[in-house]
Amino acid sequence: MQIAINSEVYRSAQVFAQSQGLNLKTVIENFLISFASGKRQSAEQTVPDVVLSLLGAGEPVAEHDLNGRKAYSQYLDKKHK
Repeated sequence: MQIAINSEVYRSAQVFAQSQGLNLKTVIENFLISFASGKRQSAEQTVPDVVLSLLGAGEPVAEHDLNGRKAYSQYLDKKHK
């Protein structure tokens, strides 16, 4: 059976699969199995352990500066004085 998909989507999926050390066929099959079974992974399961270990690290950022640009700019100013 063949399925036609957008070539850009295919290329992105291929890069993702390779970065995970998998082939695209395996990634698609796993996705379809989880989709068909109605099971969805929680956000916790999809976040790598190394990222979870960083939660809470560093200083808190003001709510109005959630992306941290202002705080990072201030950090760089202090660093390069």
